[in-house]
Amino acid sequence: MQIVLFEDEQTAQLDPICAARPAFTMNCGSYRLLDFAAQLGPIYTLVRQHLQAVEAADAPERVPPEKLLAATALFVNARLVPSVESLRSLKAIAETAEEGIVKVGNCVAAAFVQRRSIDIPREDLPRSIAARLDSLDLPPLHAQLPLLEYPHELLRHHLNCCRDNLEYRIQAGGYREIRDGLFAADHVTIGEHLATDTRGGPIVIDSGAAIGPFCFLRGPVYLGPNSRLNEHAAIKDNVVLSHTTKAGGEVEASILEPFTNKQHHGFLGHSYLGSWVNLGAGTSNSDLKNTYGTVNVEYRGKKTATGMQFVGMLVGDYAKTAVNTSIFTGKTIGACSMAYGFVTTNVPAFCNYARSFGQVTDLPAEVMIATQARMFARRNVPQRPCDVQLIHDLYALAKQERHLSDEPLSL
Repeated sequence: MQIVLFEDEQTAQLDPICAARPAFTMNCGSYRLLDFAAQLGPIYTLVRQHLQAVEAADAPERVPPEKLLAATALFVNARLVPSVESLRSLKAIAETAEEGIVKVGNCVAAAFVQRRSIDIPREDLPRSIAARLDSLDLPPLHAQLPLLEYPHELLRHHLNCCRDNLEYRIQAGGYREIRDGLFAADHVTIGEHLATDTRGGPIVIDSGAAIGPFCFLRGPVYLGPNSRLNEHAAIKDNVVLSHTTKAGGEVEASILEPFTNKQHHGFLGHSYLGSWVNLGAGTSNSDLKNTYGTVNVEYRGKKTATGMQFVGMLVGDYAKTAVNTSIFTGKTIGACSMAYGFVTTNVPAFCNYARSFGQVTDLPAEVMIATQARMFARRNVPQRPCDVQLIHDLYALAKQERHLSDEPLSL
């Protein structure tokens, strides 16, 4: 059986958190949908056009042939919440082996097909694949497969599934319990005077991770491979650090994607940080309104009620903040942007945002390409032509979505 992870038209609504990445690579409770799907069978992926070159370079084995299928396949929407419950539902569909389709509203969440040859018109992705599955007139299947509609929903599901996902990770093996509720893989370094609280869930430390002295961890918490905690860090409740991240200060209920740094003092709460993000020393965000009411988040000029009391910031890949930046509750920061001072509104992609100083300007793609090269070199990651092209493509998409002219952004 082949597994086909596909992005649909609604995937773009998850910007800024997946503008520069396929939706199936977003972390939730220490797992990506890609990780769970790999447990079901060999994977093909169908992604938005601007991501296809990077996806092909990262995993050429996942690029499907022009004639995708002439056998059995399970199609899975890339926006599916990566939880243990979702994995169980997908396994049940595969084991039943009955053709059918699972829909959430008008969206295809999953489809199981047998002995069909399906053409993939790549120039029309992602719209074409969902329409193609709809056209097969498959019978409905009944399964709980929640799809992410807006970025803040990733945080909500992360809070709900983090403990279960970590317990599933522990059961899969590869960790030893070195203290009550504290599980570590090999080659882990733990500094002196570590304090832990695992009453709310386990703490899992993966291979190569290092914890400085005088740190505090309150589970559920996951420290990914080769992650680093600086001395005196306080990591509390539902924090996931992906591989090769660095964290310091106080972090609560947040996800840090690979190669992201939040090294210094300052508070990060109920937030999502994409890859290659750097928070300057003293950067803090608010995740609670002064009224203690639920948070509304603005997406593309329209306010959306989250129904959540705690929502911090949602940050796209490659974004940066300067020292002592303060981000208000429920703000989005676009990919490849740079923020300074007080962030009182959403920050568009490719934006030099210093609104409190009277400056909001466009950030050229060439600046981010040079920045990308320096960042990659620091981590011994080669900058490939597809990485450079991705920045150009992201800039073009941002300009189109923001209706930018060649003039600087206005306040």
